[in-house]
Amino acid sequence: MKLTNLLTKLPIIQQFGPTDLMVAALCNDSRLARPGSAFFALRGTAQDGHNYISQALQQGAKILFMEKMISLPADCCGIVVADCRKALSLAAAEFYQHPEAALCMVGVTGTNGKTTITYLLEAILRVAGKAPAVLGTVSYRFNDLVKEASHTTPDAIELFASLATFRQHGATAAVMEVSSHALHQYRVEGISFDAAVFSNLTPEHLDYHADMEEYFAAKRLLFAERLKPGGRAALCIDDAYGERLASEFPQAITCGLASQAAVHPQEIKLSLDGIHGTFASPLGLLRIDSRLVGPFNLQNLLCAVAAGVALNLPATAIETGIAAAHAVPGRLERVENARGALILVDYAHTGDALDKALAAVATLKPQRIITVFGCGGDRDRRKRPVMGEVAARHSHLAIVTSDNPRTEDPHAIIAEIEKGVQQIHPRRLSEIEARQGENGYLVVPDRRQAIRLAVSLLTTGDLLLVAGKGHEDYQIIGKEKFHFDDREELRAALSGGGPS
Repeated sequence: MKLTNLLTKLPIIQQFGPTDLMVAALCNDSRLARPGSAFFALRGTAQDGHNYISQALQQGAKILFMEKMISLPADCCGIVVADCRKALSLAAAEFYQHPEAALCMVGVTGTNGKTTITYLLEAILRVAGKAPAVLGTVSYRFNDLVKEASHTTPDAIELFASLATFRQHGATAAVMEVSSHALHQYRVEGISFDAAVFSNLTPEHLDYHADMEEYFAAKRLLFAERLKPGGRAALCIDDAYGERLASEFPQAITCGLASQAAVHPQEIKLSLDGIHGTFASPLGLLRIDSRLVGPFNLQNLLCAVAAGVALNLPATAIETGIAAAHAVPGRLERVENARGALILVDYAHTGDALDKALAAVATLKPQRIITVFGCGGDRDRRKRPVMGEVAARHSHLAIVTSDNPRTEDPHAIIAEIEKGVQQIHPRRLSEIEARQGENGYLVVPDRRQAIRLAVSLLTTGDLLLVAGKGHEDYQIIGKEKFHFDDREELRAALSGGGPS
């Protein structure tokens, strides 16, 4: 692409140097710069891309986007913009020839439920005759094209490159999880959505956002700035934040458990087999038959139906799509076994998500609930005692272990979790006491050993929930990523591996 074509679409403060250059690629990592690359000097919380302009030049970049004047060689073009992140998104949309414009775009935001809602919408859109791609926490995929997710919402370059690839292979729609980070960092700046969905807002990412109000403000951007003219919001109004959005965007399709929502349950039965019954909606009474389990999945279904209404999809497509939707990887995902126990893996890694997951499994009335969980390092420390209290309150036995400790000491993380656990159970159990069936909690820092111990304690009628990592197939210790999959570890333990 000619640089002059790219520059006509960007809000530029100043430019200097030759503009008769060709743009071969976009990059925001100086190590990836090549001859013909346009390098964007992004400012981050830990690094400033302006400090890496010299490396980008050494790698062959000739086009530099920056937020301040920096001296460059005479054969290079410097472009000063107010915000490099916003410029990168707009440039990526142009560079990849606006693939989003040819797709029905659906964005899903909220603290919990985003992944499940995108899977439901994928199934609904497919029945409605569209060919949907999905980008989210688990993967970026379309049919047989599957890429492991680097972030819940990819950076602008990866996002528009993925959309372009999916479009070239026949996609006609894309359903995206849109994180607060992505909205705050302008990753979706170049996209106008046909529909935008809000699930809920509970404490999370407060290591990044100053407080809940700032967190909400980031989420709000999806509805205030990223809906296309004629686009419509689907808002769950079961919490105060959803109600605030609904008051601000009165044309939205609301959903929730209460009858004042446009989409709400009429007659519903929740069981181990799933969720069955009817929803009231602007399209009339809809028959709901889903394999998903638990009250929080009822809310996810409501959001998916509201989004279908917002997109003007037929009632039959919504009903048939929901019935066809498969279980979501790592979201109350079953691990089959011959122990007579129900074993589930779930991604719940906040107090609210863990509370909802455990409340859901409690409705199944197991003999005993055993929960294995931990908290990630280098993340919001305030949620650690909250998750500890939630796990202890809902479980007969809670086993506190490591999640992704990253650069923190796992024992220090566990100590903070214990402050919450001890609100319910003042002292740790010994393994002997746990094997004798006493209620309480154990600490097993090694996650593999914790899972094996939990499996060895299972008897008929028990329920084991391994929470926190869900679909993830790795563990981050220090700055290294090691292969680790809770589902694989459970199967290994079930096949004969005991505590080691």
